Amino acid sequence: MLKTILIEDEPLAMARLRRLLGKHDDTFNIISEAGNGFEGIEQIESLTPDVIFLDIEMPGMTGFEMLAQLSYMPLVIFVTAFDQYAIRAFEEKSVDYLLKPVEEERLEKTIDKLNSFRKEPVKNPFNQNILELLEQFKPKKEIHTLSVKSGERVLFISLTEICYFEAEDKYVFLVTTDGQKYLTSYTLSVLEEKLPDNFMRVSRSCVVNTLLIKELKKYFNGKYLVSMNDKKQTQIETGSTYSDNINKLMKI
Repeated sequence: MLKTILIEDEPLAMARLRRLLGKHDDTFNIISEAGNGFEGIEQIESLTPDVIFLDIEMPGMTGFEMLAQLSYMPLVIFVTAFDQYAIRAFEEKSVDYLLKPVEEERLEKTIDKLNSFRKEPVKNPFNQNILELLEQFKPKKEIHTLSVKSGERVLFISLTEICYFEAEDKYVFLVTTDGQKYLTSYTLSVLEEKLPDNFMRVSRSCVVNTLLIKELKKYFNGKYLVSMNDKKQTQIETGSTYSDNINKLMKI
């Protein structure tokens, strides 16, 4: 039997899960229940369960935040109301999930998966998958400025003033709405990860602030000319391999 802890803040969802697992008392031994992530950490560390059923969206601390603080990692079955796109991430990482409201047939598939893992020689095949999943869902740190060097000074440029980033040879420059150009210490790939979602890669050499796009005009070979709302009325040619980004932009 698997020592099991249920972590769920909704009493009705907890009762349903308890009832469904009770039908499989040859597999699950429910040793404790927690109503939030803080209680969950305490109980997991002291009771070292084999498996936990974990709600994701809980007040005070999400399921992801709770997992990030554990020194002992049990098998994890997520209980989630996330949409289908987020669920794909769980599947790809081989971490099982139950979609609310939990259905008995789906729970049986989870049990089959757990039983197959229990036959493996590795004690906990989920550990690395959990860490990768946590990293994937870790929220971006919100930033409002970028620092650049200008002679002996360090300037802090507000993101609202940045029109676009442009790569030239091995260097990347940011260009402001008033036409000022500054050398940055970032690659375009790093900027894509660091910047908020309103910054979009439109070509191999350019990331633009979509909030400052004035218009899009069809160009040759499926490309577009992006007219920016800056002092110079800059026009940027998109790359053919970035058409998906442009299409997303036009659907907003």
